[in-house]
Amino acid sequence: MQFALKFTAVAVLAASAGGAFAQKGETVKIGWLDPLSGLMAAVGTNQLKTFQYFAEEFNKKNAAGVKFEIIGIDNKLSPQETTSGLRSAMDQGARYIVQGNGSGPALAIIDALEKNNARNPGKEALYLNYAAVDPDLTNSKCSYWQYRFDADTSMKMEALTTYMKDQPEIKKVYLINQNYSHGQQVAKFAKLNLKDKRPDVEIVGDDLHPLAQVRDFAPYIAKIKASGADTVITGNWGSDLALMIKAANDAGLNVKFYTYYAVTTGTPTAMGAASDGKVFQVGYAHYNMGGDMQRYAEEFKKKFNDDLYTTDIYTVFAALTEAFVKAKSTDPVKVAAVLEGMKFKSFNGDVELRKADHQLQQGLYIARWEKASAKYPYSPENTGYTLAPVKYYDAYVASTPTSCQMKRP
Repeated sequence: MQFALKFTAVAVLAASAGGAFAQKGETVKIGWLDPLSGLMAAVGTNQLKTFQYFAEEFNKKNAAGVKFEIIGIDNKLSPQETTSGLRSAMDQGARYIVQGNGSGPALAIIDALEKNNARNPGKEALYLNYAAVDPDLTNSKCSYWQYRFDADTSMKMEALTTYMKDQPEIKKVYLINQNYSHGQQVAKFAKLNLKDKRPDVEIVGDDLHPLAQVRDFAPYIAKIKASGADTVITGNWGSDLALMIKAANDAGLNVKFYTYYAVTTGTPTAMGAASDGKVFQVGYAHYNMGGDMQRYAEEFKKKFNDDLYTTDIYTVFAALTEAFVKAKSTDPVKVAAVLEGMKFKSFNGDVELRKADHQLQQGLYIARWEKASAKYPYSPENTGYTLAPVKYYDAYVASTPTSCQMKRP
C-alpha cells in the first residue's frame, strides 16, 4: 500500500499543452468568500493564503496559459455577508467563486448563482466548493453551477466507520458536533453506519453545540467523562475542535477521538504530546503525501510560517486549467460543461468529477496523531508530532449514491 502517492506537477500543468490556447494571457479572477474575522478567522486566513500560494504556482506555468487573481472577501461565516460578498466579487470581475467553511454560506452562493445565471446570460459564474461538506449540497440541493472538491460528510463517515468496525476496543461512542447542517449530518451518519457495521457499539451521548461560539468546553468534557465513553466522534473544526481537544487533555480524558478536521489551525498545538495515538482523522490527504505536494508544503511553511492543509485547493486549480484547455475558453458556461464527468490526475491520484451530482470521487485516508518519524517527518505547528496514515481506501469504498436531479441549462 502506497501512502506517499507521488505525482508529477509538470504532467498536470502541461497536460494538453499542444491544444489551442484561445485563452492564453487572460486573467481569471476567483472570488474567495470565507471568514477572516471571528473565532474561525485563523482557518479562513490559512485557506486564503493557500489560494494565493497556488495561484502563484499555477501562474508560473499552466496548460491554459492563464493568470489567476484571487479576490479575498471576509464573509464572517454568515450567509447574508456571503451574498453581499458574492455581489462584490462579481462586480470586480470574478466569474469563479470559491468557498468552503459552512454549508449555510454554500447554500447562499448556490441560490444566488442559480438566479444570476438564469437572469444574466453572458455573466454566469461557477461555484467551486472546496470544503462545505453537507451531503444535501450534491443531493436535494444540487446545482449545475456547483462542483464540490472535498468528500462530503457521508463519504467521510463511510470510510471512518469502515476503519472503526475493525477496532474491537471501541464499545461506547460519544457524539459531539457543531449545531449546523454538517454537525447534524455527522451525528446522523455515525449512528446509521455504526448500527449497520458495529451493532454492538453503544451510543452513550449525542451533543450539539453552537458553531464558533463556545470558548470553554470543560462542561462538555465532563459529560463525556461521566458517560463512560471510550471513543468520541466529532466533525468539529477550527477553534471548536482545538478548544475541545485542549479541554479533554486538561481534564485527563482518556478516549480516542475520530475526527474530520484535526489539521485545522490551532488543533495540532492543542493535541501536542498528550494526544499521542489518541486522535484519528479521515480525509483526502495527510501531512506526508510525498512528491511535489511535500515540496509545496515545505515552501508554504517557509513563506507563511503556517501549514498547508486544505490541499484540495490544488485540485481546484488543476481541474480549472485542464478544463480551460479542453473548452478552449475560460467562459464558466463552457467550462462547467467540460468539468462534468471529467477525469484527471491530482496530488492524491486519479479523481473524477461525477457527472450526476458534480461530487469529486477520490480516495480517502485514515491518519493517526503520533510522534513525527523518519518515515512521516512533517510536523505541523512545530509540535514534533504528525498525522501518519494508517489506512487508505480507494474512491469506490467511500463513494455514496446521489439523489441529485440535476437541472441543466
